[in-house]
Amino acid sequence: QVQLVESGGGSVQAGGSLRLSCTTSKYTYSRYCLGWFRQAPGKEREGVASIDSSGSAYYADSVKGRFAITQDNAKHTLYLQMNSLKPEDTAMYYCALRAHYCYSTSWSVGSAFNNWGQGTQVTVSS
Repeated sequence: QVQLVESGGGSVQAGGSLRLSCTTSKYTYSRYCLGWFRQAPGKEREGVASIDSSGSAYYADSVKGRFAITQDNAKHTLYLQMNSLKPEDTAMYYCALRAHYCYSTSWSVGSAFNNWGQGTQVTVSS
């Protein structure tokens, strides 16, 4: 089982920025997809952004132009740079990993990922 540990969450005012990190234990997938998901109280989990081993990245419409997903393979770390934060971005953020590329049809499908972190809370106040 691959271990994933998120960090970087916190409280910020609207318009501010945060950078989330997700450090993973070593894994042997030659093709993989790493994703960020979030879940707000009373709402369903949603995909925020994903990136795969080919470098293809996908974003939810609600975060395009504000969030950027990157990875540092040498450090086994996934990042999510979040700018221009809004109160509606408030949620628990999780990183997830699966084998195979992300693909446009499944990058945001949580059930397609089999490795998850514990989450980091992001709170944006107005």
